[in-house]
Order: sequence, then C-alpha cells, then structure tokens
Amino acid sequence: MGAQLRVYKRRIRSVTATKKITKAMEMIAASRVVKAQRKVAASTPYAQELTRAVTAVGTGSNTKHPLTTQAETVTRSAVLLLTSDRGLAGAFNSNAIKAAEKLTARLEAEGKAVDVYIVGRRGVAHYNFRERKITDQWTGFTDEPSYADAKKVAAPLIEAIEKETADGGVDELHIVYTEFVSMMTQNALEARLLPLSLDEVAQEAPSKGEILPLYDFEPSAEDVLDALLPRYVESRIYNALLQSAASKHAATRRAMKSATDNAGELINSLSRLANAARQAEITQEISEIVGGSAALADATAGSDK
Repeated sequence: MGAQLRVYKRRIRSVTATKKITKAMEMIAASRVVKAQRKVAASTPYAQELTRAVTAVGTGSNTKHPLTTQAETVTRSAVLLLTSDRGLAGAFNSNAIKAAEKLTARLEAEGKAVDVYIVGRRGVAHYNFRERKITDQWTGFTDEPSYADAKKVAAPLIEAIEKETADGGVDELHIVYTEFVSMMTQNALEARLLPLSLDEVAQEAPSKGEILPLYDFEPSAEDVLDALLPRYVESRIYNALLQSAASKHAATRRAMKSATDNAGELINSLSRLANAARQAEITQEISEIVGGSAALADATAGSDK
C-alpha cells in the first residue's frame, strides 16, 4: 500500500471516530432539550403571575420599595450573566457575553458603576482571561438547574439590592440570558429585574380587556413587598436559568448535527481521494509489470540472436 493511500485511510478512520462522537452528542442534546422545554413551560406561568402580583401591589399602593421604586440617583447596577459550563454550542455563549458587555458599556456610559455576577464556567473563563472583576460566580449546574440553584444565585443579589450603595449595595439589577424561542431560534436578551417596571406590565391588562382589581393589604403593602421580593427574584432567575439551559441544549444539538454532516462530507471526499490514489497505485503497478515483461522479452530475444 502506498504512503499516500495510508494517510487517507488513517484520516478516514479518525474522522469516522469523530463523527460517532458528534452523533452521540447530538442525540444526548436532543433528549435533554425536550426535558428542558417542559421545565420552561412549567415555570413560565408562575413567574408571569408572580410578576403580575408584584405589579398589583406596586400600583395599588404608594409604598417606596426596592422592588418597585426607582432610586432618585442610580449610581451602581448589578448585571447577572447566564452562560453554560460546557462549550460545543456554537455561538450560544459568545452571544450572551456580547450582550452583557454591550449592557455594561451602556450602563457605564450613563455614569453607573457595574457589579458583574456570572453563572457558568464559560462566562467566568472569559472574564478571568481578560482580568475583569467578577463580584460573584456560580458553576456546575447550568445543564440542569434546580430551584435551589436559583435561590443560591438570588441570595447575594437580594442582599445587594437591599443595601445602601454606600455600603456596597446596588440600585438596580439586570439579567442577561438566552431566551428559548424554538429548536432553531435562541435569542440573547437583557432585562431589568429590579426595580420592576410597573408601566410595562400594567399596560398589558387593558390591552387584554382586563379590569385591574382593588386590593387591601394586611398588615401593610411594604410587608407584602418584603415577602414577595425574594420569591420574585428567585422565580425570574429560575425561569431564566431554564431558558438558558434549553437554549444551550438546542444550540449543542444544532452544532453537533452540523459537525456530523461535515464529517460525513469529509469522509466522502477522503474516500474519493483514497480511491483515486489506489487506482493510481494499481495503474503504476500494471505499468511496472508490463514494462518489466517487455524488458524481459527484449532481453530474451537478444540472447536468441
């Protein structure tokens, strides 16, 4: 076997092994994204209704609370970035990081200091490599986040929003995550969690023909908001974690399918080159045999004379 043919066969074996791996990863991601979709569908109504409840309390009272009241002067903001622990997901992580950097630049241009909180090893590695400050970080659960993970992430953020900025607190909280739209579409989004924008939520009710109810608060609206604050932040972060997990699995499935298809095309191309090399080798061997036979015949005829 010629040297060139051996090279082609070695590359075909290598690409075939890679194709098996990417195909397996594609199937695993496809199974996980279905489970993640179900969790997103189950958690979204609760998060939406809790947001509406907070809006009802905020619009039905004049209480100033970090959950619903914008500070007169916003000097410090917190940005929570959700990425994944693993790669092989196309542009999933880079899109979220770019959205976070764009948001951070806008906030800093407005004269606000920014504290960055990151979920996922990819985001942490990106900021550490560029020697950027990370206020807090969490890793190890991005593929299958639980509500306990959301509470763990929310705890320091709630503590920061309740503190005065002079004591290291923040005036507002933003989140950057990837919204799961479909198996083919995932969008990197940024949203302000705190303080809640009452106008945007309140405008949805009249458009749906709903009548906003009147509420009496016992013992007080402030106590109700104090009770709703951690639940609101935890539910929104949990929903965002689930959206991000579903988006990551969908992106991994799409990336692995593309890698599998490319590996198949490369195998076909290498097979054609290997066949051409084998044919060239056979042709050369036939030519050598014919040439040797002709030379032997000429030598025999010369000896007869």
